[in-house]
Amino acid sequence: MLEPIGFSTYHGGAREEGLIDFSASLNPYPPEWLDRMFERAKGISGRYPYYERLEEGLSGLVGEEVAVTAGITEALYLLGTLALRGRRVVIPRHTYGEYERVARIFGARVLKGPNEPAKLAELVERESVIFFCNPNNPNGRYYMPRELKPLIDTVEDKNALLVLDEAFIDFVKGAKSPKGENLLKLRTFTKSYGLPGIRVGYVIGFPEALRSVRMPWGVGSTGLAFLEFLLEDGFEHLRKTMPLIWREKERMEKALGVKSDTNFFTMQVGDARETVETLKKRGILVRDCTSFDLPEYVRFSVRKPEENGKLIEALKEAEMERKSM
Repeated sequence: MLEPIGFSTYHGGAREEGLIDFSASLNPYPPEWLDRMFERAKGISGRYPYYERLEEGLSGLVGEEVAVTAGITEALYLLGTLALRGRRVVIPRHTYGEYERVARIFGARVLKGPNEPAKLAELVERESVIFFCNPNNPNGRYYMPRELKPLIDTVEDKNALLVLDEAFIDFVKGAKSPKGENLLKLRTFTKSYGLPGIRVGYVIGFPEALRSVRMPWGVGSTGLAFLEFLLEDGFEHLRKTMPLIWREKERMEKALGVKSDTNFFTMQVGDARETVETLKKRGILVRDCTSFDLPEYVRFSVRKPEENGKLIEALKEAEMERKSM
């Protein structure tokens, strides 16, 4: 008989209709070619989706050889097959929960460490695997390559592997990605193009190894159509929309007294679950950070100006109510 492993995780994203969803940290501006992309997907749904040619095109666009995956989540499970069984896995304490879940599924020995890269480097042992999210989820802290260097150098000295999750790097103004021999970088389009349902991401580093365990046709016809339009777009959509997000981010920082390097914030609210329910009554959904081991915090993203205004007002009212009790 099959039994559950006893470890689950919760992700952002609305489960019910009618709420302004700040819980999922996505670009609120869809690409102008979205309708044409879905029409193209419908037209190619009657055949198996082979995307090797598009993978080559994406490598040229990114400037490094990549392996396309069905989002970062598939990449994590491919990594589990290749490198996690029986290994010592080091994970920061307050970060994306899927790292630990995948590590335990594949029988790794998990060690929690500090969220600072230099301090995390002290826990690196020979042939261990280290997960680091940059910018980090949920607090939005981004580290420049020079700040990551102690961790990258230690990983190379110990012949370990650093898995650098850069899911939100497109939202960081002036961001730069580090290089290293024992470095695997995870990227996704679901955040920066606001399309989590299409499940398309890519991995930089060890592309042949990832392809050797990748399931056939993991990216369906919609993902294939997305890649076609993305290559034609050449990241122009990001160049148009990121300044809009950065402007709103600055507005929210001033209004709420929060700080982040990316497109989402964490805010201390006392009881996260209670705050989530209070805001839902106002038609707004934010993320409870209890699964990050931060039960006094909520996370919320940057959306369009009118929506952000409603969130700012609701959070201020909820805070006043909490203080008056």
